[in-house]
This record gives sequence, structure tokens and C-alpha cells, in this order.
Amino acid sequence: MSNKKLVNVDINPCKMCMPMGGVMAFKGIENNMVILHGSQGCSTYIRRHMATHYNEPVDIASSALTEQGTVYGGSENLKKGLRNMIKMYEPTTIGVMTTCLAETIGEDTKRIVEEFYNEEKDNEKIKNIKIITASTPGYGATQAEGYFQVLRSIVEQACEKSESTGKLNIICANLNPGDVRNIKQILDDFKVEYTILPDVSNTLDSAHNEKYKRIPAGGTKIEDIRKMSGAVGTIEMGMTISDDKSPGTYLKDKFKVPLYKCPIPIGFRNTNKFIELISKIMGTSIPDKYLVQKGRYLDAMVDNHKYTGEARILLYGEPELVYAVSRLCEENGILIKMIGMGSKNEMLREKLKEELKVQKEDCIVLDDTDFKTMEDYAEKLKINLIIGNSDGRRMAQKLNLEIIRIGFPIHDRVGGQRQVITAYSGSAFLIDSVANIMLSHTQSTYRKKAYNDFYAPFAKKTEKEDLVQIPVDKTCTHPCFSDNAHKFARMHIPIAPKCNISCNYCSRKYDCVNESRPGVTSEILSPKEALQKFKIVKSKMKNLTVVGIAGPGDALANFDQVRESLQLIREYSPETTFCLSTNGLMLPFYANELVQLGVSHVTVTINTVDSKIGSRIYKEVNYLGHKYTGEEGAKILLDNQLTGLKYLCSKGIICKVNIVMLKGINDNHIKEVVNKVKECGVYMTNIMQMIPVSGSVFEDLPLVSNIELNEMRKECEVDMKQMYHCRQCRADAIGTLSEDRSIDFRNVGCGVCLDKCSDDKNVEEDKTFENAAKSEKYKFAVSSKSGINIDQHFGHAAEFYIYTYNDGTTKFLEKRNVDKYCTGVYECDEHEDKMEKTMKTIGDCNAVLVLRAGIEPTEKLEKRGIKVIEMYDSINKGIVKAAKILGKDKIHSEMNAIRNI
Repeated sequence: MSNKKLVNVDINPCKMCMPMGGVMAFKGIENNMVILHGSQGCSTYIRRHMATHYNEPVDIASSALTEQGTVYGGSENLKKGLRNMIKMYEPTTIGVMTTCLAETIGEDTKRIVEEFYNEEKDNEKIKNIKIITASTPGYGATQAEGYFQVLRSIVEQACEKSESTGKLNIICANLNPGDVRNIKQILDDFKVEYTILPDVSNTLDSAHNEKYKRIPAGGTKIEDIRKMSGAVGTIEMGMTISDDKSPGTYLKDKFKVPLYKCPIPIGFRNTNKFIELISKIMGTSIPDKYLVQKGRYLDAMVDNHKYTGEARILLYGEPELVYAVSRLCEENGILIKMIGMGSKNEMLREKLKEELKVQKEDCIVLDDTDFKTMEDYAEKLKINLIIGNSDGRRMAQKLNLEIIRIGFPIHDRVGGQRQVITAYSGSAFLIDSVANIMLSHTQSTYRKKAYNDFYAPFAKKTEKEDLVQIPVDKTCTHPCFSDNAHKFARMHIPIAPKCNISCNYCSRKYDCVNESRPGVTSEILSPKEALQKFKIVKSKMKNLTVVGIAGPGDALANFDQVRESLQLIREYSPETTFCLSTNGLMLPFYANELVQLGVSHVTVTINTVDSKIGSRIYKEVNYLGHKYTGEEGAKILLDNQLTGLKYLCSKGIICKVNIVMLKGINDNHIKEVVNKVKECGVYMTNIMQMIPVSGSVFEDLPLVSNIELNEMRKECEVDMKQMYHCRQCRADAIGTLSEDRSIDFRNVGCGVCLDKCSDDKNVEEDKTFENAAKSEKYKFAVSSKSGINIDQHFGHAAEFYIYTYNDGTTKFLEKRNVDKYCTGVYECDEHEDKMEKTMKTIGDCNAVLVLRAGIEPTEKLEKRGIKVIEMYDSINKGIVKAAKILGKDKIHSEMNAIRNI
């Protein structure tokens, strides 16, 4: 079947190249060295793969073809490589294999080797070395075909006509040294003579020696290979290989050695057949120990059947291994839902079709596939276990599945080379592994399964009935949740002064009438005062659609006031949209009541989903009468935030998450936050720049730039809708996002006037500063959209209103036009030319009064002696307050000068 979309790439392919398999075949020959005719990268790639699997040094030589050899032929490179290798390793056999490069340029390695022999005919040392060539282009097939291609080449080029030896030939599939030792033990127990090809039992898993040997001992002797033609028969573990790659077929056709095909002895039937073939060919009885092992394995099958029957597996690997293991699975009731191979193998496909026809469900067989394709299928097929090599580990991690590692390579575990999965004992280990994983899965999921089977259907039905149906127009007319709702107004009612956490970027001095940022207000209202003010604002602002509670503390730390305010305003204006902003600490306690109160939109500020990072952001968390700090406090906050958020989203409440981007703290962690809250069902996230607050822990923390901020938003936009139009409003903001009119309604609700309270505290000091201001003449540049209030960002100003202040009198002089240097989100940080012109235009002023200004223009203006004063007030009142600030600065400067004297 077609298993991939029409693409010309594999994503994590389920295969390796032909030379890889060829090297593993040559490594099973005694005192053998391999040289790859090609570039150096090929041998490095294979060495790395083999060394990490076998945990042994793996030496592979290379002819190191370069551009010159590629163009003019690489015969001299290969000959030179052979001479150097022979001198260093002193092998008795050499394998010469081609690579993609050598095959592409048409290198005839057989001819080059003949030339090499002729050139070295007087060298007795070289004359006695058997050099075997093999064609193994990387693009020709996979490592599975490369393995048998080399075995065929070894037999073709080394085997000679021989008298009967009475031996048994065993052509081994590509097995680990542990399995080869296991098979040799069976043959030894039969007390028969045999030649096993290849024999990697020691060459790729040698014992520790105090003296290092360049080529490990062991391997099939070249003399035994020469005499394989005189054997009484050949057992070949090659059910899925074609005749042209079969060593056994060559021996049968060339020397009339009987051939017996057999799967790898894994599982009951395969092991029976292998042992019975040895007994039949060699005419000896089966040793008693294997009859006992057979019975013990049958007992293991009975013990495990109720667990193995729960497995729905994905099986992948080399064709011979896949076929053998698939038969074991079928015997043990393990349901194979998918088989994947890097090879194209019609023989295997046909055998699997016959083998798996008794399964209760169909199995998908994918050849020439990759792990991404298998991963996509696995999710749909409800697979709960994977059997294969380590190359599938990333797929297993994404699917959250266990993987039983067999075959080659096993990189992420030790002992792969010693693993035994053959014969009765190895097969028992394999089915035990399957059963144990199923047991572990059952133990860890049975509660969830019981919940899903017996409770969840009822719960979902109930939840569906209880789900809040929020009209679409409520979101469309909410200026904070829809970027097309700019014409609609909102009203923040400042009824919640108390806060229950201490953030390092915040200061609890919220009584600031002049600043424009979250957490500040000019007054605190009672619920009844909030209703009275709402009535007045509603009567004068026909586009008012939303009432929000955003502080100045945390709404849920003042829930009695919040509850009463929402009830009063809803009774008066039921069509109004209600929203609320919170840090989320008390959300699990009040989330259900918020739903009942008719709150349709909730914003939760979540700056991290890592308690270690949280310990750097939150100074303390006041929870249920106790103060928690560090990671403990951060974890309590995070757990409550996510619990409450999930509940609100499950009830249909539209939720937004604010994230303050803190340079060097959480700026590399924000994407994790976005992905986590996405899992909760959040509608959108709002990644914000920190506003430095005097007196806070982070007041001197460097800010992220607008470019960095918007790049992060763009990156996260792939996963979650992002807010780009946030104005980081005051807790008493009124109006549209582009025009805050709260100053027009200040103190209308008869609330506690924080401005007056603040002034009354230091009357004498204030008078001193005012007198100092009157004795000076000041000039101010004011950034204003309306011409009435100080209500515009410095970078958005296209003109400045110039005022003088002298002897307590404010006088308007003129308007000065400038080029607005901040024209878009990506252009606010680096506009040296426009900024310079702006500063020259207002260069004769003592101060500039703005709603807000960035760090860079503030620093540059103050270097020129122009003080930046951020405030939100009427122009006349603002100038008086600014003059006091300059007077205060003058007095402090004079006092410092006296101290220095």
C-alpha cells in the first residue's frame, strides 16, 4: 500500500545503508579488516553506529576519495589505503566494499584488487591475504540487503571445491553476539561439527584484555569458509532473501550442498524447526535439555497469555527479524496492528499475509517507510506497545509508549550486544517483556480506564448540559478579546485593592493618579459606588459594552466586593459583558461562582509553568492564611492557576492568559507556557512587555525590545491566537483602547480619592517643592491626542504642545510638529534619525510630559537634560505636578551639593 504522501523526503527513515550491513557481515570473519572505497564520512558514520551498539572499538578503513579521485578515478587511493591498512593491522582477510560515490563514478574494485595483487606479487605477506570485494552502494538497498550481499560475495570468492567434511553450515541472520553464542551453544550441545557464517560472537563482544588487540579474536576461519562446499547441508536463516543474495543457494547450485531454509529461531515454531533440522540433517537425537526448555517455554506462554493478549503492537526492523518476531507474536495472542520496514520486500509481504490472516484485526504493512509515517498511523490504530530498535525511541516518546528494544541499533541502552531473544529461553524473555509492560500499563491506567468506561460518559453529558453558551457578539464587542472591537468601550471598576501574591515586577503602591499601567488607580470604589459610576458612564458613553474588574489588586482576593458589584450591575444592565482579571491563586475556589455570576471572559496572568522560574518571579504567595516563598509558593500558584483555568474553559468561559515577558527570567520559556495553557482550552494569550515600576525588585531589569516581543508573539502564534493590541490599561480605565477617558469621570463615583489622600500626607514638603518651582521658569513639551489631557505615548506623537510655567502661572506657547518615529510594532526601537529630530525639536524644554515612553528615548532625552515625566492627567494639572517634581529635584540637587562640600 502507499504509505506516504507525495513527498521526496523521509522524516527519520526506518533504515540504514547497504555498507552498514556489509561491515557487520565482514566483522564475523576471523582476522578481517574492512576498507570502504569512498569518502571518509561513510566509514565514520558506520563506526559511530556500531561502536555505540556493541560498545566495542570498531575500526573501518577508508580510501578517502576526494575531488581528484572522483574525477580521475580512485584506484590509487584504494591501493594506498590497502597498503597502509595491511601494514598497520596485518589482517589475513580483507573486505573491500563500494559506497555511493565509488559506484556512481563506476569504480571497478575487482579490477583494482587484481592490479594490486600484480603490483605486490613479490610481497609474500600480501600474496597470502584473501581480499574479497562486494558491491554495496548506499542507494542500492538497506543494511539488510547489504548484509546478505556481502555473505554471498564471501562464499562466492572464498569457497572452493572440497571433499566431504561432515560439517553443518549455518548461515546466520544479522544477530547480536549474544544470540550467536546461544545458537552455537545449541550446536555444541548436539555435539556436531559446524561452520557458522558469520560468527560475531566474540569479534563484536570480546572479553576484556589487558593488552589491546587491533582486531579482536574469533570469527569464522577463512579455511572453514573454503570447505563449506563439503558440508552435509546448509541451514540458512533467510526466509525473506532472494536467491541472488543467498549464500545457501550458491552452495546448492555450485556444489550441490543441500539447502534448508529456516526463520531465525525466535518463538515456539521457529525454534522447533531449527532444532529439528539439526537433528534431521546430522542424524542425532535432540538433547534432553531442549525438551525441558521447550516445556518451560510452553508454561511461560500459558502464564503470560492473559497479558500478552492485551498488546496492540507496532513492529519494525530488518525483514528476517520482523518475520521471526511476527510468528512469535501470533503464537502468543499479541495483536500486530502495524509492521514497518525500510526495505522493499515482496517475499516478506506475502509471508506476513499468510501468517497474519488468523488475526482478529487487520495489520498494516509499510515498506520503504519512515518513523513519521508510522507515528501518524500508530495514533489512529490505538497501538499500546512498540517492538523494534532504538531508532524509534523519539516516535515512542511522542506517542508516550514503551518500546521493547531488539535488533540493531540499540543506542540508548547498554547490553544490546549481549541480549538474547533466540531459542526457547530468549523467546521466553521476549514474551515476559511484553507481558510486564502490559501489566505495568494496566496498573498505571486502570483507574483512568474505569473512569472513562463508567463515569466519563455521564460526566460529559452533564458538562454539556451545564456548558455556558456565550453569544459570539460578546467576544466580538470585547475590545480586549477581539482586535476588530476597537470602536467599543470598556469600563474597569477599581473595587479590589488587596492582593495575595507579591510579584517582583510589581509595587503595591497603587495610589498613582498619573501613571498609566496595570495596578494603578485614582480611587477605590465600593460596590454601590461602582454601580453609581457605571450608570453615569453608561449614560454618556453609548458604545460601552464591557465592565471589567482588573484590580488594582487581585479580584479574587476581594471576592465579596466583586460578587456584590457584579450582582448590582447585572441587575441594572443584564446585556453588559462582564470580564475579570486575576492571578489565579484563588480560582479553584471561585471559578464556579464566576460562572454563576455571568462572567463570560476571564484573564489569568501566568508567567511560567516551571516552579523554579516562578521562584524568581514571585516573592511570596499568601494562601489560606500562610505565606509561601520560593518554589513551594510558585508551585501552589501554578497548580491553582491551571486547575481553575481548565475548569473555566470546560464550562465554556472565554479565557485569555497574560504573560509578562521578563528578560533573562522567562523569555526562553514562554512557548512552553503557551503550549501548556493551550492544553487547558485557552482562547488566546497576551505576551506583554514589563513596565518598570519604581521600588519593585525588577525596577532595573533590562526590558525586552518591541522586536523581541513581537518575534515571540509570531513564534507562539503558530500554536495559539495572540493579542497584539493590548494597551496595558489602568485599573480604572474607561473608554476605547485607543482613548482612555477615565480622567473625565475621575471621582464621579464618590470613591476614596487617593490623590488627595496622598497629598495630605506631606503638605509641608509639598509646599516647599511648589515654592521652589515658582522661583524658576520651566518649559514643557506635552504629548497629547486630545489637546486637553496628557494621553499619548512619546513615540506616537506627531506634534508637541509647548507650555511655560512661571510664578505659578501656566501659559501655552505653540505647537511643534515632529515626525512620528514609532509607526509600527517592528519600528519602535531603532529610528535614530526620527528620534534625533524629535529631540532637537523639544531640545529647549526642561521636561516632556507623556503617557508613556520607552527606555531608549527616556535615556537619550535625560542625557540632554530633558526629564521624562510619565503621567495621565489634564495638561494644566499635569504641568503643575511636573513643576513640583522639577522643584523637588532642584532642592535635592542643592542638598547633595552642600553635603559634598
